[in-house]
Amino acid sequence: MTISTKKIGSAIATGALLLNAFAPLAFADTTITISGNGTKSDNTANVVTANTTSVTQTNTANVTNNVTSNASTGENKASGNTGGDVTVKTGDAKNTTNVSTSVNANSANVGNCNNCGGDTNVEISGNGKKSTNDVNLTAVNTTAVAQTNNATVRNNVDATAKTGYNKANGNTGGDVMIDTGDATSNATVSTTANANSARVGGGNGGNGSISLIISGNGKKSDNDIKFLATNSVALIQSNDANVKNNVDVEAKTGGNKANNNTGGDVTVKTGDATSGANVSTLANFNAADVACGCDMTILAKEVGNGKESTNDINATVANALAVVNANTLSLDNCIDANSKTGYNNSNGNTGEAGSDPFVETGDATNSTTVNNSANVNVVGSVPAFPTLPANVSFTANFAAVWAAWSAFLSIM
Repeated sequence: MTISTKKIGSAIATGALLLNAFAPLAFADTTITISGNGTKSDNTANVVTANTTSVTQTNTANVTNNVTSNASTGENKASGNTGGDVTVKTGDAKNTTNVSTSVNANSANVGNCNNCGGDTNVEISGNGKKSTNDVNLTAVNTTAVAQTNNATVRNNVDATAKTGYNKANGNTGGDVMIDTGDATSNATVSTTANANSARVGGGNGGNGSISLIISGNGKKSDNDIKFLATNSVALIQSNDANVKNNVDVEAKTGGNKANNNTGGDVTVKTGDATSGANVSTLANFNAADVACGCDMTILAKEVGNGKESTNDINATVANALAVVNANTLSLDNCIDANSKTGYNNSNGNTGEAGSDPFVETGDATNSTTVNNSANVNVVGSVPAFPTLPANVSFTANFAAVWAAWSAFLSIM
């Protein structure tokens, strides 16, 4: 910002200059001139330019997902048979459950300072002696953005895969065999809630100028310029997320019984039991980019006015910025993931000499992953658009706001 003040001429002049500049403003070209008026004239120009922008975005989501998913090839019975072999053989049981919830996104792009290049020119000149000349110019730009999200998400997921719990009891004659397939159960629960992204201003406006001139007025004239320009931005971003995940995942190949059989071999052989639970919660993100990027030049002159004249320029250019980010999160994860190949019984069997009861279980594998990322505020540059996680699906409007969420990805 450049400030230039000059007084020219041999006449006696009294001047007062007040400049208080914080940040440039955006308004269109304004020209105010009081010129060439006669002796003892009284001339006043009062101009108010005001621009008010108010944006309110509010989302409320209540989501409850109750999911029960079962895959079973087990719980078969082959009991009380006489003669011949008895075989119970199950196929594989696979259960895959995916629950994805994406709710509550606000995106606001307010103004780009397109009028920063506009000029303001105020001139009081060439008026007669003892004239009174006043210019009062007020330019006010007010922007208020409020973004609010409230999300309540309940995920109740029960996923089970079973090939076990088969019975072959009390058979007489021949071999008895229980052979189960594999049981695989996987549950993926993903919750993404509450994103606010706001961009106020943008900085493509160029350089405007303010020119305030009192010149060439007669003796004993009274000349005043009062210029007030204010720019205020109030940005409030708030999120409230209440997420509860109750996930029960089970894979079972065990729980088989081959008891009290007579004659032949008794074999119980289970497949593998594999279970996995992946729970991901991404909640409460605020990103704000508030800027103008303009470089205003102010020129104030009191020049060539008559003796005993009184000349005052009071110019105030002020910028007020208030950004409030608030996040509230209640998160409760109850995860129960089990893989079972045991709990098999082979008791009370009577076979031929040299034939022993045989129990062989497969592997039991459990993999549980819980990722929680919540409550991030970014004030400044909004992050660039990242690659979406493979297990998260977004609607088109939500994807547009995802540009502000790369900060989350970096901490996951």
